[in-house]
Amino acid sequence: MTITCFIRYQIDPFQRDAFNDYARNWGRIIPRCGGHLIGYFLPHEGTNDVAWGLIAFDSLAAYETYRARLRSDAEARENFLFAQTKRFILREERTFTEVVEGTLGVAARDSVEATE
Repeated sequence: MTITCFIRYQIDPFQRDAFNDYARNWGRIIPRCGGHLIGYFLPHEGTNDVAWGLIAFDSLAAYETYRARLRSDAEARENFLFAQTKRFILREERTFTEVVEGTLGVAARDSVEATE
């Protein structure tokens, strides 16, 4: 079973660029440490202080292994320190979910095809 860790961040909207840098750094670190990075997402319209990070794992055990690797990864520790020093993350919540089979990655269909 694949699980996805949804990380909800409350960010300082005036430090959006700092969060962007933080997220880009994870783009290198997370795969190296064993996570399948689905992506980081910044607000575009509406609420300006909520961002998301989505990372998939084969299991909770794989997640725990990943967390241990993060703790021993110099670049990961540096990125955590960057966030703590700049204080652009005001709050962080993690939720673990499983995908409903047949609903993930379903591409849009052309409306002409959909009616045929």
